[in-house]
Amino acid sequence: MGVKVSGELSSSGDNNGGCQKNQSLNFGGFDEFEEEGDNCCDENDDDFVALNSYSVQCVRTDDVWKIELEEDEFRHPLVREICRLIQLRSSWNPKLESDMRHLLRSLKPLQVCAVLLSQDDERVALQFFYWADRQWRYRHNAIVYYAMLEILSKTKLCQGARRVLRLMARRGIQCRPEAFGYLMVSYSRAGNLRNALKVLTLMQKAGVELNLALCNTAIHVLVMSNRLEKALRFFERMQIVGIIPNVVTYNCLIKGYCNQNQVENALQLIADMSSKNCSPDKVSYYTIMSFFCKEKQVKEVRDLMEKMVKESNLFPDMVTYNTLIHMLSKNGHADEALEFLREAEASGFRIDKVGHSAIIHSYCKQGKIDEAKSIVNGMLSKGCNPDVVTYTAVVDGFCRVGKVDQAKKMLQHMHKHDCKPNTVSYTALLTGLCRSGNSLQAREMMNGSEEEFWTPNAITYSAVMHGLRKEGKLSEACDVAKKMISKGFFPNPVEINLIIESLCREEKMDEAKRFFEECLNKGCAVNVVNFTTLIHGYCRKGDLESALSLLDDMYLSNKHPDAVTYTAIIDTLGKNGRIEEATDLTVKMLKKGLLPTPVTYRTVIHRYCQMERVEDLLKLLEKMLSRQKCKTVYNQVIEKLCSFGNLQEADKLLSRILKTASRNDANTCNMLMESYLSKEMPLSAYKVACRMFNRNLIPDLKLSEKVSKRLMLEGKSAEADNLMLRFVERGHLSPQGE
Repeated sequence: MGVKVSGELSSSGDNNGGCQKNQSLNFGGFDEFEEEGDNCCDENDDDFVALNSYSVQCVRTDDVWKIELEEDEFRHPLVREICRLIQLRSSWNPKLESDMRHLLRSLKPLQVCAVLLSQDDERVALQFFYWADRQWRYRHNAIVYYAMLEILSKTKLCQGARRVLRLMARRGIQCRPEAFGYLMVSYSRAGNLRNALKVLTLMQKAGVELNLALCNTAIHVLVMSNRLEKALRFFERMQIVGIIPNVVTYNCLIKGYCNQNQVENALQLIADMSSKNCSPDKVSYYTIMSFFCKEKQVKEVRDLMEKMVKESNLFPDMVTYNTLIHMLSKNGHADEALEFLREAEASGFRIDKVGHSAIIHSYCKQGKIDEAKSIVNGMLSKGCNPDVVTYTAVVDGFCRVGKVDQAKKMLQHMHKHDCKPNTVSYTALLTGLCRSGNSLQAREMMNGSEEEFWTPNAITYSAVMHGLRKEGKLSEACDVAKKMISKGFFPNPVEINLIIESLCREEKMDEAKRFFEECLNKGCAVNVVNFTTLIHGYCRKGDLESALSLLDDMYLSNKHPDAVTYTAIIDTLGKNGRIEEATDLTVKMLKKGLLPTPVTYRTVIHRYCQMERVEDLLKLLEKMLSRQKCKTVYNQVIEKLCSFGNLQEADKLLSRILKTASRNDANTCNMLMESYLSKEMPLSAYKVACRMFNRNLIPDLKLSEKVSKRLMLEGKSAEADNLMLRFVERGHLSPQGE
């Protein structure tokens, strides 16, 4: 197996794309490529300037670091033994670590690279890299640093990549443009465009000149971050300093145009490439074809294929057809994909089972099972035997349309054709059973997996667990979750929360608490939301002491309550008349830097108004408003006081909302007027209306007419006439109407 990693130098000619070696590649600073408001590579930014504090030997070179790791390197006994010991890291003891240390010193640099590349989890590879770097009488070879950086460039572990680059500086390892390129890509994958572009300035300060490969990386990063305009400016600037773009550069920009739905510009760029002495390759055309496939523009795809032949002398091959089939299938255009498959076979190309499976999967997702079965039968007649992926797609398709019995028959059909169903196949069937309300049957089938020689995975357990939960079989769902944990599969916080929430809704708090503690003790990733859900369940049941006890447990588990957690307990304290404790807890929440949410405001207002503690409420609201503004807070207070019939206190607060005189304020005043009217206090309602007019707010006309009629009945005709006259003055009522 050939795997490219950074390694020994192999001269591969001029890779600067014609860069003039006697010309400075200083772009005059890269600030213009930063996001607005960013200070690129500030001298006080320790994350980046630290590299300059070491004596870094960074030299210009046109060599590319390449090496091929053969399969023998991965199969070497030393490599395999170290990988075995790494898998036992959770139970390491001094002896195992000593064995590891001894083996490490016997490894050649390429074998260390093989160990890193053998790890399924890049974080484990990084941990091994750090551990090895700390060992006495061992130092990583330069190729190991580059191998680690290349691995990290395929992940979002940008902080790890940055640390590896800093270690290179400390160890005096030569920093080539490729090393900075790997860091840039890792930042990009993590969504950190600002720091990705800072790498350019870091290179400049370290004395490393740009080459074509790094320019292509920078353009790719900008394109993938939807910064096409900046990518085009960078493209122009690199040519000014003498770096000639190649087909990779143009393909990045073509991809950028397609991402922005500017396909005409992408086509124009292909047309311009020939005049730049850079002929487009098939990737250039495939990128635009993919865009057309996504938009189901089959005619445009065919026109582009003809153009590819006539203008670039590039003929469609099996890769071309496979690309079209997969792109059309991926975007739900199975009929068009099948059309290209038949065209490819008519042209003498043999589309493999992967291409067929893509179309089958697309048909199954659309519920077109008959078409999918037809393709499977066609594969058998052509001698292209479907594999487990193909059959599994059909099983899943049957389950999606509710034909679970047909899915079972398909599994039997697989056995007849010497294609053993795998875990994914059975998981698809179990998911179908759960969807059709047969979760207990799915659980029995999962429990009998050993008889069928398959092993459930985390997805299998989750599917059955949630099927049982949806059917209300919560005890059985908890049992499946516990078995899942015992098998080494941990439910995620969302899955844990769904079970806890369902148990709380059924008021099975003891069972919910036991399940929660089981997850917590077994090392599941329990988060704040899980704690809050259980606390909220106790609060709904009125078990305040258990809720407060669980709040204390959060701190012991190093989980910090959020505003939602506090709000649930504050509401229950207020409901139980423990208003002083509710006040203390609200103040405690504010002191911890948590901002009150709209629900927090509504909760506090409701409970304090209910207890007629208006003065205490206003003092508490002032503290809350100093941390988090809420424009309608006093509107809510007045409306809540009206709903509890405390109109006197509501009237006292009216001046607070009339300062802003907004539409919300008008609605609040109307509510107060209606409350006065229901209490047979039309004169007070009239006074509220007058205050509204004084602030250029217009009371509700129909409500005001009711107030006027009630005033007339009580012998207050002057006030009644004055109220209607105010509407006439503002043009909301004609004099004739009066």
